[in-house]
Amino acid sequence: MTATDILIRLFAAFAVGGALGLNRDLHHKPAGVRTIGLVCLAAATLVLAASEAAPGVAGFADVSRIIQGLMTGVGFLGAGVIVRGGSEGQVHGLTTAAVIWLAAGLGVLCALGSWTVLGVAVALVFALLVFGGPVERWAERQRAD
Repeated sequence: MTATDILIRLFAAFAVGGALGLNRDLHHKPAGVRTIGLVCLAAATLVLAASEAAPGVAGFADVSRIIQGLMTGVGFLGAGVIVRGGSEGQVHGLTTAAVIWLAAGLGVLCALGSWTVLGVAVALVFALLVFGGPVERWAERQRAD
């Protein structure tokens, strides 16, 4: 893989993670641009490192182990933003935790150069983040009636 390929893949992870983090920052959530951007970039960096460590030797099994460890470890990071509180025992931070976990997956896609899958996933996640909240509030009002 050329230095240009590596630069493009890492920059894509940086940009996607930063955009997801910006969405969370704009909604005043505990994890934002830096946290989610770093998760996405770290995932891409680790997958690239595994695939570049020994060209021709590092196979799918090595990369898949890195991905498995990433997704498990990042799940614990996401759990750190989930808070249960209030008199009604409401849970907060689930969407942000899911975005953190997803950012790792998107970073993996950037590292693998899976641009079509990445594009579709990013479009869908932003559709959910932009329109999901209003749809949930509408559904809640319908249940209340």
